[in-house]
Amino acid sequence: MGRPNYSFQKRQKELEKKKKKEAKRLRKLEKKNADLTDAVEGDTVEAGAVDTEVAAGAETVESDADQDTTSSEAEAG
Repeated sequence: MGRPNYSFQKRQKELEKKKKKEAKRLRKLEKKNADLTDAVEGDTVEAGAVDTEVAAGAETVESDADQDTTSSEAEAG
């Protein structure tokens, strides 16, 4: 009876691990690309909403500044 070839078994195990690792890497890459595609599509839809919010925020800041000026004038007078 022959001796088991442990080197061969080890090499086969390493090749199997390498294949699994590559498959996992490809799955992650596909998922990342899918997420990026969704994000790009979502950004175009949400861009209008963000611009509107920023414009509304800018008006609020300006009106606060006007109130501060009015308050300072009232204190000085």
